[in-house]
Amino acid sequence: MKFKIFAGTCLLLAALFAGGGFLYKNHQSRAYDFLAQNNASTFIRDHSPTRGSDDAKVFLIEFMDPACKTCAVFSPLIKQIMDAHPGKIKLVMRYAPFYDGAEYVLKILEAARKQDKYWETLEVIFRTQSVWAGSDHPHPEKIWQFLPKVGLDLDQIRTDMNDPAIEKIIAQDLADARTLNVRKVPGFFVNGKPLETFGRQQLYDLILSQIDVQY
Repeated sequence: MKFKIFAGTCLLLAALFAGGGFLYKNHQSRAYDFLAQNNASTFIRDHSPTRGSDDAKVFLIEFMDPACKTCAVFSPLIKQIMDAHPGKIKLVMRYAPFYDGAEYVLKILEAARKQDKYWETLEVIFRTQSVWAGSDHPHPEKIWQFLPKVGLDLDQIRTDMNDPAIEKIIAQDLADARTLNVRKVPGFFVNGKPLETFGRQQLYDLILSQIDVQY
């Protein structure tokens, strides 16, 4: 009899725990929906680099770090998804430089944007991570040897990367990342909904769910 009571209590506690987890996730999702509707700038700032059609109804917001290996791995995947659904998805890039040396590289990336070479530079940054973004001893200055391939004016980059406006952009993105509880990169949101279980298929499923809703 005592064992039955104990077993029943354990089952009840497990059910309450599972239910509590569901309610927490549900509440969290509603909170993000609220932010998306009432404080969209937390997800998308005027300074945020974007890629995709201006008529797109599905916004994929990515908080990334240029030294993040997973960010580099997901970059071609996101391009494939966007190519598979032309005109329906807009990528919004946000910064969360959690790794050492990442902020230095972000300043170069933002300076490259002034020369209309943002996405080309980001591709080179991701492709050469193994050279400049060592996990224990990063050497972000080594990125300079690869920048001529993008066709950048390097002297201008060195000047523009010190623009205080770039520091403000990075600081604002970090503040928004904290507001949205982004603790790891890449951090994804689709129309304000967070990717709660991380993975390639999970991200694709979340994007598809919003495409189904919007179109």
